[in-house]
Amino acid sequence: MKRARSKMQDKVSSDSPVSVPPRRRPRLAVAVVEELVNAIVTEVYPTGTALPPENMLCDRFEVSRTVVREATTALTEKGLVVSRQGRGTIVCEQSNWNLLDPMILAALFRRSDGLLYLDNLSEIRASLEGAMAAKAARKATPEDLAELETQIGKLESLVEMPAAYVQEDVLFHDVIMRMSGDRLSKAIIDRVQSRALNNHGYAGRLSVAHVRETQKAHRRIYDAIAARDPDLASRAMKEHIESSWAKRRASDGTTSVTA
Repeated sequence: MKRARSKMQDKVSSDSPVSVPPRRRPRLAVAVVEELVNAIVTEVYPTGTALPPENMLCDRFEVSRTVVREATTALTEKGLVVSRQGRGTIVCEQSNWNLLDPMILAALFRRSDGLLYLDNLSEIRASLEGAMAAKAARKATPEDLAELETQIGKLESLVEMPAAYVQEDVLFHDVIMRMSGDRLSKAIIDRVQSRALNNHGYAGRLSVAHVRETQKAHRRIYDAIAARDPDLASRAMKEHIESSWAKRRASDGTTSVTA
């Protein structure tokens, strides 16, 4: 029996693809990576300069050489640095950076020119979500429309409660993105926006007046999708995202409206 079981296990292992879980870096290494990413992206270490030598990083972070080497490997994987013999670990041009990496995104939004990256995010959202709203209008099933109707109803009931409204606002956009079936665009928006929401210039204090304006925009989007009008749905979504960010931009990050 043991021999038969062994043969069966051998067959499974040879015939089946092996799923190898991603290697997790030690917590200390992750902490060092995060601080160095922030320092590189915010130009404490400008392009073309070398990071401090390994022994200096060990002393600074009070970690072992193994941890520093793990951190350097992670920075290399993110496209931030490259090792040059005789020169050390050199900061790469921004064109090499993985701009969709969560740590890099968070640091970009913290830069002195972070608002420009938030402007870019708004443009990306308007383009991608506008296209997804059009797809949702074309592909919507009765079940999809019922879910979206329920969500717009929840939003209507929360207009006087901004803090609660913002949570359902995110879900409203999520429903439309799922309806579109465009999983790649949704993945891009989810990753980029999740980091932007932690930035003071992108999210902040809400007012009932702002929420009322947002709800009117959401209602126009819902009506266009329910009418199965792709062009109108796309236009309504783009106008909503662009105008929402314009208001936030004008307030210089001190007051926010939802989107």
